[in-house]
Amino acid sequence: MGLEEIGPLRERALSLIRAAKDLAALEAVRVEWLGRKAGRITALLKSIPTVAADERARFGQAVNDLKSAVTEHLAARRAALEAAAPRGPMADVTMPGRRPPLGRLHPITRATREMVEIFGRLGFEVVEGLEVEDEWHNFVGLNIPPEHPARDPLDNYYLKDRVLLRTQTSTVQVRVMEKRKPPVRIIAPGRVYRPDTVDASHSNMFHQLEGLWVEQGVTFADLKGVLAMFARAFFGPQVRTRFQPSYFPFTEPSAEMYVSCLLCGGEGCPACKRKGWMEILGCGMVDPNVFEAVGYDPDQVTGFAFGMGIDRQAMLKYAIHDIRLFFENDVRFLRQF
Repeated sequence: MGLEEIGPLRERALSLIRAAKDLAALEAVRVEWLGRKAGRITALLKSIPTVAADERARFGQAVNDLKSAVTEHLAARRAALEAAAPRGPMADVTMPGRRPPLGRLHPITRATREMVEIFGRLGFEVVEGLEVEDEWHNFVGLNIPPEHPARDPLDNYYLKDRVLLRTQTSTVQVRVMEKRKPPVRIIAPGRVYRPDTVDASHSNMFHQLEGLWVEQGVTFADLKGVLAMFARAFFGPQVRTRFQPSYFPFTEPSAEMYVSCLLCGGEGCPACKRKGWMEILGCGMVDPNVFEAVGYDPDQVTGFAFGMGIDRQAMLKYAIHDIRLFFENDVRFLRQF
């Protein structure tokens, strides 16, 4: 091929580029002219050594100019076709966005943290304990005799002889008193286990928070003051409290604490069985037998203990009617908190 033929080739190549209607047609032109194996310009470049020596330089320059021109026009035509190509639907920026899902604290976790914070302001330290316990710490050290119904094997989850899943977090109180000298002011939140029949108000696994204050001169008035402050902080300043005599093996005297119904304000409704009061916890002055079991001198120190179901308090606070909702992992329920 002679030098005089380069011009017509240039016009032919540029004409094909301009005539390409889409990217596929343009790619076919590129392969025809610049393809590595059979491209027409590639063949011209390979033929340069065969051209007469006196024309080789001009011929090579003309072929390189042709390649540059075709490359530039291909790029320009590609940009034009891409700009004119139909696009998918544009985003409507006026439409509301999709909120990413956000996690929430479980209501029992929220209630536990709030209780811990309230008692923390009152000077109580948080202590956690074992969920697998021995009979000494679960019963004997708490002054619960062998004949007591709470020790019935059918009312406990025994793992092996004298070892069981704890039925109350009071076991933590015993272990702390065994290791520390007074004063002791602790709360012990955690899971406990009892083989109850599961229904709207019972579960075979639930959460408790036990409290203990042991020091010289601690009285029942201190117990009432601490628990009344807790009730008002947790349920609201409008809540009224009262104490009713009761019996627990590890406290004497013992009492149950009630708060005015959170739904009717004490007027009487089905939730409080028309009484206007709801029982929330048990409490009392630590029995001297418990002090002797852990090595304390009951003539030198006094103290009080209390225990409440965290699940029960959360049900009252958030007006939840069925304890099973806490453990079914229904996101429709959990999204409310």
